[in-house]
Amino acid sequence: MDLHPLEGEQPHTEILKDADARMRALHHATLSLYSDLTIEGVLQRIVAAAKTLTNARFAAVGITNEEGGLETFITAGMADEDIQRIPHPPLGLGLLGEMIRTHASIRIPEISEHPTSYGFPDGHPVMRSFLGVPISAFGQPIGQIYLTDKQDAPEFSEQDQQLTELLAAQSGAAIANARLYQQVNENKGELAQRNEELELINAIANAVSSTIELEPLLEAMLLRVSGLFGAGAGEIFLREEGRKRYRHAMHVGEAREAFTGKEHYRLGEGVVGLVAEGGRPIWTTNLEDETRFKLPAVVEAGFGTLVSVPLVGKGQVVGVLNLAFRGQRDISDREVGLLTAMGAGVGIAIENARLTRQARRVAVLEERERFGMDLHDGIIQSIYATGLTLDSLRLLLESSPEQAKGVLDQVIDGLNSVIRDIRSYILDLQPTRVRSIQLANALQELAREFRANTLVEVELKLEEEAINLLERKVASELFLIAQEALANVAKHAEASRVWLTVRHVEDEILLQIIDNGRGFNPEDHQRMLGHGLSNIEERANSIGGSWHIASSPGEGTTVTVRLAVETEKPPN
Repeated sequence: MDLHPLEGEQPHTEILKDADARMRALHHATLSLYSDLTIEGVLQRIVAAAKTLTNARFAAVGITNEEGGLETFITAGMADEDIQRIPHPPLGLGLLGEMIRTHASIRIPEISEHPTSYGFPDGHPVMRSFLGVPISAFGQPIGQIYLTDKQDAPEFSEQDQQLTELLAAQSGAAIANARLYQQVNENKGELAQRNEELELINAIANAVSSTIELEPLLEAMLLRVSGLFGAGAGEIFLREEGRKRYRHAMHVGEAREAFTGKEHYRLGEGVVGLVAEGGRPIWTTNLEDETRFKLPAVVEAGFGTLVSVPLVGKGQVVGVLNLAFRGQRDISDREVGLLTAMGAGVGIAIENARLTRQARRVAVLEERERFGMDLHDGIIQSIYATGLTLDSLRLLLESSPEQAKGVLDQVIDGLNSVIRDIRSYILDLQPTRVRSIQLANALQELAREFRANTLVEVELKLEEEAINLLERKVASELFLIAQEALANVAKHAEASRVWLTVRHVEDEILLQIIDNGRGFNPEDHQRMLGHGLSNIEERANSIGGSWHIASSPGEGTTVTVRLAVETEKPPN
């Protein structure tokens, strides 16, 4: 029925699923950073999260002092006896020193081949692949995350670096907050302000990991940031893909007309272009006299203070965030640093959203190509063969009318077969979804459409108790699985009857699609055409279920999806 992906090839849906799982893991890790307000506790959580997110064998976090050396160094993955065999803690030389000096990420497949490599002291385990990411707080470097020996690949990937950089952005704020908690524990008002800032960082982390839709993420972030800092207006500019200019994407707050007069900025043009070109925040408390910004309408609307920070993803400025304040307002380095840290997280989210959208486009193009190939190899060839037969029929009409009658019957049968094939393709591509209707109604409508398109009888058995236990997301996926299975039946099974059931058996919901068709050998991968079976498997996995297919030649096919559910048990 369906072709499995080529060996070693990961489908785009799996790529998306894997990326989504890692973002959820990052979300949980960043949340845990704020559950412990001690410096040591935060550092332990950072190094554990970095090691888990990248599947590194060894991980460490180092905090630098004012002289540029390492004042704190915490590791994960190394046994205590191994640590004791090392004669001294890291001295900040080699790659570690290079990161301290440059404050830039380093990702290499072999440590010993890097020009600044200093070697390992006696007793130190040999390490190969390396990923180092700097940690900043309020615009100032405070430390680094070090990861070595990627366990499931020869070197760390670009996605590993992106995840670690996002973790580092959140870590800087968490470390700074822990330090601040120790210093100003008596100052309740300032502590409340810091907690509000951390809540905003947490909200950004939650938005980054829970959605790949760009516009809701930007709007939620911009509203929260504007409210936290008391800005009268906020706006975001995004880099146009493939171009060196930034377009106006969103505005919140007052005086919309004053801010939206110019839709695009080139690199170096205005405050947006200057921030995008330099990659550093710019701010002024005297907007009227700042000739570089060229915002007369904003000044006329009563705004005197502006702060502009870059949104950075994958080492480049993907957007610019502006906050405007009425009159003059002091902007502290701490506030600029906090905005910059937020910008780093949102910048990576923007880049991830774009990559996700691009992957989806590729997946759609591949599916269209697959459909075109199936159409060319099947229906078009059938129509072409029918045309040749009709051409020969024209000659037989004169010489052998009786034989022509038999050929005409063959043509009619061929056209009916083509019609059935087209109906099968329509059924396979139909974009029905369970949204506003219930699962039972959706399955009944699906059965009616299947019966009309294939002339195959469908018998439904839908237990109300089972359907009521399903959440909307789960119900939607079960419907799509049923649709996929029926499409396979229509294309391949040559069945005369199908049974579709949804039942509650003990602690499981069972979806079964059974047909009395010709069946096949599940181990014979050459006969699995299209994406049907792999789609069923992926959808079942996405809702935490399992699936099984039972079939043999001449015995029909049974597709079963099992989903564990929790039910209320009567009190003892």
